[in-house]
Amino acid sequence: MRLVQLTIPTGKRETILSILDDRGIDYVVTDETSSRSYTGVMYFPLPDAAVEPVLDEIQDAGIEEDAYTVVVDAETVVSRRFQALRDEYENGDVGSDRISRQELQAEADDLTPSFPVYVVMTVISAVVATAGLLLDSPAVVVGSMVIAPLIGPALGASVGTVIDDEDMFVESVTYQIIGVVVAIVAAAIFALVVRSLNIVPPDLVLSSVGEISERLAPDLLSLAIALGAGVAGVVSIATGTAVALVGVMIAAALIPPAGVAGIAIAWGQPTSAIGATVLVLVNLLSVNLAGLVTLWYAGYRPENLFSLGETEQRLRKRIAGLVVIVLVFAVFLGGITYASYESGNFEQDARDEVEGVLSQEQYEDYQLLEFEVVMDDNYPFRNPERVIVTIGGPPGESAPALADTLHERINDHADGSVAVEVRYVEVTERGTG
Repeated sequence: MRLVQLTIPTGKRETILSILDDRGIDYVVTDETSSRSYTGVMYFPLPDAAVEPVLDEIQDAGIEEDAYTVVVDAETVVSRRFQALRDEYENGDVGSDRISRQELQAEADDLTPSFPVYVVMTVISAVVATAGLLLDSPAVVVGSMVIAPLIGPALGASVGTVIDDEDMFVESVTYQIIGVVVAIVAAAIFALVVRSLNIVPPDLVLSSVGEISERLAPDLLSLAIALGAGVAGVVSIATGTAVALVGVMIAAALIPPAGVAGIAIAWGQPTSAIGATVLVLVNLLSVNLAGLVTLWYAGYRPENLFSLGETEQRLRKRIAGLVVIVLVFAVFLGGITYASYESGNFEQDARDEVEGVLSQEQYEDYQLLEFEVVMDDNYPFRNPERVIVTIGGPPGESAPALADTLHERINDHADGSVAVEVRYVEVTERGTG
């Protein structure tokens, strides 16, 4: 619930009182002596869903925005008339739980820091994320998300579009573009310094670090994460709940991939940065797309109804543009997912072939100890490069023909040539008793 404080312009007292009386709204009026432009100050409680229609009606009656209106949270209102007002406006859906358009705009503004603070906090979060990625520390990576100032610009573009505030839209888009560039550049510079000072092993293989490898070759599940973050972000800001926590989720979709892209650049592997960079872009666009659709579904519209048609047209164009671009990126991610699926099938088929060969009578003295498929470094579309088969057998014995057989059988399941390395380990069994 909200408590609205409204200054009453000279000559408008009866008009405002009539509006509130007609709606059954309790109010308190005090005289105002500090200015001749206003004759009093009015206080009245409203359910969340009633703030926007009541303020719109008051403004339609000739009360300008400079009439000094303040909307604050109210903890408790004890009134039978207020309960009737709540029953009228609240029906249990998202539209009745959301804050007013005026509050939404103010909330989006508050979530976006000043430009210097935004840049500094983005650099810090990118550096912390890069350190956490190189350390393979999920806890440090999560910490970098907490301090990332991304939720304001990520949601501001959507808010600016649906309420027809082009200044907010342009500012938010600019912030987002600068934020992505700053995060990647900061991560690259920090990673380069770390590598040059040998703080991490100079021959570190990026694919061997779990927190890094999973973002070098992202899949379609990443798209679901970004869309979920966008919807959750808008719902949180529209209902005024858990905004900080959702900000962490949005940062999770953007900061770690940007850090991985910077690390790949610092390691002199620009092609490896492709997957992570695409992940950053698709996440960013998906958050904006989800935000636009969710805000419009929640019932937010521009203040001036005469601009509703123009705003709807602009919204459709932006949604269509975002959908097309996201689909293009989704095809790219789908290709990575399919390549990963094919690699998984190859690994299973190759293992089955090895087990099948060793089950033959002439190889009954041999057993499979370890099986490993080594992938190449052609990110983001990785393919099997080598298969390592470790076989245990009697001391002093080997099966030269086994390697040729396994090579032939395994390569039957590969699109290209895959090297097969067979290692023999002597296995000695001693009886007991």
